[in-house]
Amino acid sequence: MCGIVGIYKVNNSSEVSEKTLIEMRDTLTHRGPDDEGLYISSDRKLGLGFRRLAIIDLSPAGAEPMTNEDKSLWLVFNGEVYNFPELKKELIKKGHKFHSHTDAEVILHLYEERGEKLINELNGMYAFVLWDEKKKKLLAVRDRLGIKPFYYYFQQGVFIFASEIKALLKHSLLKKEPDLEGIFHYLTFACTPAPYTLFKNIRKLAPAHYLTLDKRGNMELKRYWSPASVLSSNLSLSEREQEQYFISKTRSLLQESIEKQMVSDVPFGCFLSGGIDSSTNAVLMSRAMGKPVETFSISFKDLPQYDEFVYSRKIAQILGSKRHEIVIGKEEFEQWLPQLAFYADDPNGDPVCFPVFYLSKLIRDSGVIMAQVGEGSDELFCGYNTYMEFIKIWRRYWRWGEKTPQFIKVIPYLLLNSLLSPQRLKLHKEFLRRLAQNKPLFYGGANAFSAYDKQFLLMPSFRKKIPPASSDVIIENVYKDLDNQISNLGVGKVDFLQKMLYLELNIRLPELLLMRVDKMAMANSIETRVPFLDHRLVELAFSIPMKLKIKNDTTKYILKKAVKGIIPDEIINRPKKGFGAPVGEWMRDDSDIKDRLFVIIRHSKIKELNIFDYNYIENLISDHCNRRTDNSFRLWNLITLSLWYDKWMN
Repeated sequence: MCGIVGIYKVNNSSEVSEKTLIEMRDTLTHRGPDDEGLYISSDRKLGLGFRRLAIIDLSPAGAEPMTNEDKSLWLVFNGEVYNFPELKKELIKKGHKFHSHTDAEVILHLYEERGEKLINELNGMYAFVLWDEKKKKLLAVRDRLGIKPFYYYFQQGVFIFASEIKALLKHSLLKKEPDLEGIFHYLTFACTPAPYTLFKNIRKLAPAHYLTLDKRGNMELKRYWSPASVLSSNLSLSEREQEQYFISKTRSLLQESIEKQMVSDVPFGCFLSGGIDSSTNAVLMSRAMGKPVETFSISFKDLPQYDEFVYSRKIAQILGSKRHEIVIGKEEFEQWLPQLAFYADDPNGDPVCFPVFYLSKLIRDSGVIMAQVGEGSDELFCGYNTYMEFIKIWRRYWRWGEKTPQFIKVIPYLLLNSLLSPQRLKLHKEFLRRLAQNKPLFYGGANAFSAYDKQFLLMPSFRKKIPPASSDVIIENVYKDLDNQISNLGVGKVDFLQKMLYLELNIRLPELLLMRVDKMAMANSIETRVPFLDHRLVELAFSIPMKLKIKNDTTKYILKKAVKGIIPDEIINRPKKGFGAPVGEWMRDDSDIKDRLFVIIRHSKIKELNIFDYNYIENLISDHCNRRTDNSFRLWNLITLSLWYDKWMN
């Protein structure tokens, strides 16, 4: 895990400044405290910078930027390729010689063999840039699931990239200007879907995409993978046979993924909450090692509803693990809050950033450098109760409502909208709006402000620039993309749950959930790995039909069957308790924190953009504090946005 930066001057007469490149690179020291590297081409049109967190091959041979034998290729690479030993063996058979034990060097030689098609051979998490000196061509890649970030700027013939936005901002060409469309979508999704960021002219590469930039300045963006690409129309198996196949295949792929992702030359451990995902990680890691893995768990002071130590300790005791625990509270929250906007410069509206930061700090302070986490399992195997609520709505009402004549669909929305105040039944009104306007039901598992809400949140002048329903286009384009793929494959239709998963894999999972882990872990110089997001396991999970994935209305049905006998039944059958943070409770019950958080909203200089109706926001605060409505997620969304603006725009 590392930090990468670079500058490519194409159709531009200026040269790369070494001073600027170093300044960019060294803003990412937290991503790579172990070493630094720099390369500037002889014509000074290309510069690459690297900060290293040494995980595999700790020797100087693993330093980057890395080159091949004739120095015609140069690489900066952030992440891990888990199948690099197999790829390396094949390359050696073809005559390639290696000078290190790194996965990065495998990418260089694989490019010599396969060119851009090398991407299809990689199993891992990564963001990398490869420069082909002979072709004068740059290749930039983000992994299939978006586990690693990649940001870039391309204006006036200058291409600049980095692992984090703060590094880009060190270049004089970049102005700190807000992107209003990015802000609008952040208010919807609590993150910015690719290619948007909150900074004007700064973009992010979408998951499963790569870009190429040639010497004439022609940039191409291409998608190279989709979980839908493996769907088959083969229906020869009975339902029972399908179920047994998915259970067996899930178990074997999960075991293989966890074992592959343990490759490391530094101490490693496991996040352990005591739920199905983290417990499975811990048990299978320990089996692969032949000894107990170190486990790391977290809880909150004076908040027993968030305490899962009874379960994490049970797993640690069964394994005989060296157990590490931390209990955090309001004091730690107040220390962390001023740092949030710096580390999350592409802001993240998930309050779980708070415990992830301190769990990562615990890991680093314990001398461990790499840890596995359970991210992605709930999305792949339908583990959230909110998913079940959407499925029930779809089954009972929505699929029938979609078929009704248009004039009938509109009537309930018009009646409810006219009879009740804006504050009442907001979610019902939003769903009726979607039905009346022929929009999809599901917009994601964690939305802050709906189009209905934005009629009241946003000032009229802002609504004229960007209409309240503008995020509809993002959602519709994702669903259309899936429909086009299915049509081209000729496999019939996908079910409602598969559509939900596809949307989550494109927005919420990469840009909210995975970035909260990446940014908060890397703030503490910790590498995190996500074995549930091995792309083969994702493909398998995507192909499981809804009737099997939630059989008998049981969430995670296939996964629970797959891990039976691996972890205790008590863990498998325990009620779902999401990994959360008590920010909502503190907003209501702690006067000091409550005042501090709401002052951030009220006094933020983001007011100068004239985006928000602050009377409406005061109503949100009042309703939350008086327990009329839980507005904690919406308010935290506004707090993180305000913190971001005050940090980066002033």
